[in-house]
Order: sequence, then structure tokens, then C-alpha cells
Amino acid sequence: QVQLVESGGGLVQAGGSLRLSCAASGSIVSINAMGWYRQAPGKQRELVAYIASGGSTNYADSVKGRFTISRDGAKNTVHLQMNSLKPEDTSVYYCYVRATVYATSVYWGQGTQVTVSS
Repeated sequence: QVQLVESGGGLVQAGGSLRLSCAASGSIVSINAMGWYRQAPGKQRELVAYIASGGSTNYADSVKGRFTISRDGAKNTVHLQMNSLKPEDTSVYYCYVRATVYATSVYWGQGTQVTVSS
């Protein structure tokens, strides 16, 4: 019903930048929020950032001031600009969307690896 395609992960040195993108497609009636979670090996999945339909944003304390989330509403795409990356940002990053098709549900992307070397 809803497909999410992520791009932009990769390997970067500490202090560098990466930009993740996620495009949602399918029989979407409306989108309530889009965002990113991440999960490192042996750790629980944690919220990184989200942006609501009205434009409000929320960030994990660990990424505030370094990451910026934005959305292209016309294209149902969300971006995560990650600056000043640290080795502890190394994780698989998962895009999600809370969208209404026949009912409101959360849909997940396949995940993209971000590796920050020291």
C-alpha cells in the first residue's frame, strides 16, 4: 500500500556530513508525520527525528544542532541532513511514515547503513 525508498547512506569520516532521503509512494490519502529511527548493533531502535504534517519537528537530544529534518510535501519525501557526524551515529537508519491509506498506519523503509569512522 505504501512503499518507502531510502537513499543516501554510506561511510564518512567523523566530522563529515551525509544526507538521507526517503520517498513515500502508494495509495496515500494523507501523511501525518515522517521521520527517522536508527538502530545500532545490540541496541534498541531509537527515534532520531520526525517532522509532522504542520511542519513541527522533534529531535533526539543526541542529534540536536547537528541534524536537520525537512520534508518536500509535494513529493512525499523527507530528508535528514546530518552534519558533524560522530562514530556513535553509526547505525542503520530507518525511514518511517505515519500515513492514512484506508486507515492510519506506520510504514517503514528497508533501512540504510550509516558508518562514521574515527
